[in-house]
This record gives sequence, C-alpha cells and structure tokens, in this order.
Amino acid sequence: MSHRRAAVLGSPIAHSLSPALHRAAYGELGLSQWTYDRFEVDEAGLPGFLEGLRGDPAWAGLSLTMPLKRAVIPLLDEVTDTAASVEAVNTVVLGDDGRRTGDNTDIPGMIAALRERGVEKVESAAILGAGATASSAVAALSRICTGPVTAYVRTKARAAEMRGWGERLGVDIRIADWAEADRALHAPLVIATTPAGTTDALADAVPEAAGTLFDVLYEPWPTALASAWARREGALVSGLDLLVHQAVLQVELMTGRSPAPLAAMREAGAAALG
Repeated sequence: MSHRRAAVLGSPIAHSLSPALHRAAYGELGLSQWTYDRFEVDEAGLPGFLEGLRGDPAWAGLSLTMPLKRAVIPLLDEVTDTAASVEAVNTVVLGDDGRRTGDNTDIPGMIAALRERGVEKVESAAILGAGATASSAVAALSRICTGPVTAYVRTKARAAEMRGWGERLGVDIRIADWAEADRALHAPLVIATTPAGTTDALADAVPEAAGTLFDVLYEPWPTALASAWARREGALVSGLDLLVHQAVLQVELMTGRSPAPLAAMREAGAAALG
C-alpha cells in the first residue's frame, strides 16, 4: 500500500486530540502506511494550503477546527446536505480525481454519542449557549427531539441566531434569558455548549431527578456541572464522547474502512488527556 496522508488544520491547533484518535484507528486497522499530522492554519492561509495539496495523490482527507469550518466552504467542489444545513464543514475528503468534498461529522457524532448512552428520542430539550456548537446541537435535535427546544442565551443577537437555526432546521426553538438557565436543568436532555467555567454556577441547581447532560467540553473534565450531575446519578455524555464519535466517522470517510475502532480511539483520547 502506498503512503496516505491526513491531517487536522486550525488555529490554535497544538491542543488537538485528533492526531491521537486517528493514529490509534490506523494502528487498529492495520493501516501502517497512513500518517496523520496537525498544521497551524488560519483563514488567510487556508486557500494556499489546500492548493498545495492539489495533485498529490497521497492526501486522503482533512479535519478542520476553528476558525476554518465556514471559511473552507467556498474552496470546495461539493458540500454534503448535513454540512450545508449548518454552514459548517469539519471534514474534507480529498478524492483521487482531485475533488474536495466537505462534510460535517459533528452532527451525526452528537447523535451517536447520545445513542451510546441510551438516548434515541426526547420530547423536549434545552441548549445552554448559542455559539458554533449550538447550531450543530440544533441540527442533531432536529432528528431526535419531537417537541420544543429552549435555548438559554445572553444577548438579543444570539437569540436571533438561534431562532434562525430553528427555522432553518425545522426545530421549535424557544428563547430564554441566561439568568434563568437553572430552569434548563429540568429538561430531559440538556446540551451545554458554553466555554469552560460558564456553567459552574449552575452546579448547585441540578435537580434530584436529573435527565441526561451532554456537556461538550472535554478539558477540564469533569466540569463542575457534570460532577454535580453525576452525584444526582443523571446520565452524562462528555466532550470526549463527541470528539471520538465524530472522529470515528472521519476515519471511515477518509480511509473507506468501516467500522472504525471506537474503543481504541476513546482509550487513546483519554490517555492523551492524561
């Protein structure tokens, strides 16, 4: 087998766990000729980087993190419906014919991570935050939530964004002020999409009959909210779960091998986190 290459791009990128996950998959799948690297690339440098790959048959695919998930779209030949639905690409498959296809494995990765914890359908849900990950959460909920989704946000601009995603994705989005975020914790499914420390103040408000918390952070872990949730014996889905499930789908797309080794990839991710 000839040498094949893949990599993760973004800025900053030094913290990325993707190399550990993908390399673990290659080892389990016996893909000894495959390598996976990381490159510091910002929006200005992305077009030149992609152009530099053209004509090199070794390249199979790219993982993209911030701030490249939207910037890459005009540079692609094709974008899947899933990626187009949230205007975000986290995976680029580089075809033998030079075509660049953009996909989004965050959304099916969220659904798979929830399914692994026994969550396949919910009657309602709450989202904490309204950033880029929140739009993926809305897209995932469009497939598994049969009722309203309440988004807890800080500003009118964020409220408008979330309403827009709801309309676009066919989800009944209700808006609530962040000051009432403790109410979110009573939903059967709570998806926390906020930066580290943002939800710490909610830890004391976790109800006795806690449902499922999907906290998209993986470092630090557990968060204060996740720790309080565990004490109430509620179901927990972590950011590492999401990272591993979306990476499983990336490996399958780039290598054409399925299924990717979920357990080995999760173990590698946990080891990389220390």
